[in-house]
Amino acid sequence: MRNSILNDRHATLGSSLDGDKWNDMAIPWSYHTDPNEETIAVRSRAALFDVSALNLVDVTGTDAEAVLNAMVAKDIIKLKVNTGIIAAEMNEAGELCDDIMIIRLGANEFKISHGSGKTPDNLSKLSAGKNIKVQKDDDTHVLSLQGPKSLEILTPHVGIILSELPYFGFVKTTLFGIHVIIGRGGYAAERGYEIYSSAKNTVTIWDKILEIGKPFGIMPASWNCLELTRVEAALQFFPFEMPEGDTTPWEAGLGWAIDSDKAAEYTGKAAALKSKGQERVKQGGLVCQSATAVEAGAKIMKNGIEVGVVTSSSYSQYLMQSIAMMHIKPEYSAIGTEVEIVGKITSCKARVAQTPFYDPMRLRTYPERVKG
Repeated sequence: MRNSILNDRHATLGSSLDGDKWNDMAIPWSYHTDPNEETIAVRSRAALFDVSALNLVDVTGTDAEAVLNAMVAKDIIKLKVNTGIIAAEMNEAGELCDDIMIIRLGANEFKISHGSGKTPDNLSKLSAGKNIKVQKDDDTHVLSLQGPKSLEILTPHVGIILSELPYFGFVKTTLFGIHVIIGRGGYAAERGYEIYSSAKNTVTIWDKILEIGKPFGIMPASWNCLELTRVEAALQFFPFEMPEGDTTPWEAGLGWAIDSDKAAEYTGKAAALKSKGQERVKQGGLVCQSATAVEAGAKIMKNGIEVGVVTSSSYSQYLMQSIAMMHIKPEYSAIGTEVEIVGKITSCKARVAQTPFYDPMRLRTYPERVKG
């Protein structure tokens, strides 16, 4: 078992910490506050999440770049210092086997954030005999400050010009005089920042952000809120959006996580490139005629034929809609297609909808686009 250093804070906020665990860590699924109110804070002000359950790994050494380049479908050689990237990680059959983000902090210094899949096994296999050090990082905690006021809250207290940090930029700096890594990103479809700090400093940083954020209307936010915001944003979560068990990147809508012109070999390359254009399913969204969330795993039916499955769902009070992410046979994936959801608890009519459900042009995440 892993434990967040913030568990006492979560308990004070109302979390029992006895729900489903992720990556062997108890997480604060709920607080005394309503997750829908927390979502309003994310969308209109700012909210602070503890996402320390992410698996972090430090990868260093002269062969670090080559090993990571052989593991994922993005070209890590092109990855600049102080930049992160999400890449497709696959097995030899070209099937997705984990979520992974690779951050380059130096020529031979990388920090990996990954989900509950095969990254540790893949790193171990590819590192054999190489000049590389792979070290699991259970000390670093990750806070995620999300919302339109996040930049204004942090700017006076951080040791860089935060407004100049690009999306997926990561930099070693200070916050409140404490050494941290700050990255621009998050899982809420808003402008936001992730703060990587040692366990001994994380409680101080959590408390100070909530203190300085009070005039801006900040709220601590639970994982139920995080689940709401990520479904509104149609952001995928391994393995829940890959229910087939042998899902290819193309079927998951992750073609952007592959550099098709990458010359170097990587695990699953031949199989992945061969599978392009042979998708059995397509990733998409549904708006459901229901006053509650439909069930993940519910069948999607058309004219009495099963054509897909719900992968994640929420009832969004913010959007006033029951929404779901899904996999569906490509011939039924056109926007506006009417289908029926059949679950053990909820059954209803639905229609295929454009995703993301919230901010379809992602202008909240990338406000620079508004300025041209």
